[in-house]
Amino acid sequence: MIRKSITRRISRGARRLNRLRRQLTVQRSRGPIRLPWTEGRLSNAVSSTDVLLNIATAARLFHASDGTGFADLIIDGHRETWPLRSKRFQGWLRQHYYERTRDAPTPAALNVALNVLEAQAQFDGPQREVSLRLAEHHGLIYLDLADEFWRCIEIGPNGWRIAEDPSVRFRRSVGMQSLPLPLRGGSIESLAPFLNLASENDFVLVVAWLLGALRAGGPYPVLAIAGEQGSAKTVLSKLLRAVIDPSVAPVRALPRDERELFIAASNGHILAFDNLSGLPPWLSDTLCRLTSGGAFSTRRLFTDQDEILFAAARPVILNGIEDVITRPDLADRAILLTLAPIAERQRRPENALWREFELVRPHILGALLDAAVHGLRMLPRVRLKRLPRMADFALWATACESAFRPAGTLETAYSNNRRDAIENIIDADPVAACVRELMTDRAQWTGSASDLLQVGTSRTGWPKSPRALAGRLRRAQSFLRALGIEIAFGREGRFGTRTIRITGIDEDQLRATVSTVSASAKAEMVRV
Repeated sequence: MIRKSITRRISRGARRLNRLRRQLTVQRSRGPIRLPWTEGRLSNAVSSTDVLLNIATAARLFHASDGTGFADLIIDGHRETWPLRSKRFQGWLRQHYYERTRDAPTPAALNVALNVLEAQAQFDGPQREVSLRLAEHHGLIYLDLADEFWRCIEIGPNGWRIAEDPSVRFRRSVGMQSLPLPLRGGSIESLAPFLNLASENDFVLVVAWLLGALRAGGPYPVLAIAGEQGSAKTVLSKLLRAVIDPSVAPVRALPRDERELFIAASNGHILAFDNLSGLPPWLSDTLCRLTSGGAFSTRRLFTDQDEILFAAARPVILNGIEDVITRPDLADRAILLTLAPIAERQRRPENALWREFELVRPHILGALLDAAVHGLRMLPRVRLKRLPRMADFALWATACESAFRPAGTLETAYSNNRRDAIENIIDADPVAACVRELMTDRAQWTGSASDLLQVGTSRTGWPKSPRALAGRLRRAQSFLRALGIEIAFGREGRFGTRTIRITGIDEDQLRATVSTVSASAKAEMVRV
């Protein structure tokens, strides 16, 4: 009985305390709620909240499109932007509270103050876009230097400059590192000695990929790097990320699910995944959405039904010994590089390489900015006769091209890379390879998926059902069309039997066919 009585008293006390806290939050404007047994502590809590809110009047509050509250703070003469719930903003409140009172605010007082500030930011403050590393506004590109003075680079058609109080807002993630101040007069050729690339075409594609990563919102082609052990795949991934988006952890392992990929994309502009052996189908499909601009949603907490929605595009680097991209839809969005082996006598310590790279990094960044300025100036006058899959990237890279190479160089490099990608995917896909072999000595084949299923039953990786085979054929359609093989699905006969018609396309028909891959391989650049 005594134990039950004590339990009831504790329960009643907890309910009274929770009720009191709710009243304090809702009725704070009416003055402190006074009860004899908590009068002193509650009065102090209310007083602490008032002090914190008075301190916060120095901040300019606003909210992002998802309702998250932010504060602009003037610190040491420059503006900083922090989420209201971030440790940095709470630390700023504690610092100024301590300077005024020589005491620390209680967690309850701090939480009440943050609740009020969030309401002010959401209902009284303006809505602003908050970006990570890159932003675009009114035709200008902004690249966050992530330095202690919160400066960024403003890039426009008339040039670039260091902006100390830009009109855009950036947020800082854990692990983000600062970029060096860019220097004018540099050459993009300064980057070449640090990259173990097999050809000049590969260097042109890498520079085009870097310039593509300087645009906010994408789309971005995936940069897939393959090569044997010791061919500097990881170093290449780190170097390319360091040019635009340096991080404490420049490369990482593959995420285990979409939630982990969402977290990574929320905290870095460029994602680099290292030493891969392959891509699971779900990740291949998700990367297609991420590089082209897509939305990801996940539950905010496991105990509620609210969603966190992330809609953006991110540049992605993949590296591995083998060609990790084996699905046509992702390969259609990729630039594929194969690194040459490095001889023992040509190796050098990585520390020495990074010391040399840091010396020229400001010049490399300045040269990229010059190319981006040229691209912004030329972009309105550039047209592609036929638009490839990554149309916006192709337009932008073409506009920037003449800043560092003669016109048409990118077209040659990109078309050669697309042809290599087609051959790699066809060879890696047993269904596509079987269709190509089937059509070597005939002009047409017609039958059902079940009929075609019997043709390649002895092949490794062959589908187990007609439905799966039809799905694989649909995925390989665009690449097979580029090789002169057209696949059509239809129904024939009285009962509407499903049929597959495979037809060889002659050269004239192939030129007239506009497909994702053939267009990107044969696109003619026309400048107005």
